[in-house]
Amino acid sequence: MDYKILNFVIFCVGSVADALKMSAKDVYQRMSKGGIISDYIVPCYDVLHTFSREYIVEDLVDLMNKKGVLKTA
Repeated sequence: MDYKILNFVIFCVGSVADALKMSAKDVYQRMSKGGIISDYIVPCYDVLHTFSREYIVEDLVDLMNKKGVLKTA
């Protein structure tokens, strides 16, 4: 994996963890279980990295809910 993509994955996991007040480890495990990192973040890096942090977090939390790896109130 390219260094810039790896950094972006770390940014995504950390940003979602901060927003949800969860550990980055827990968010990473949930995203991995749902295939979000390998099937969405990495392949869509070229488009995703151009959006704001807020949009990315909202998008990823929504996707985590749809995949059933996160249930938010």
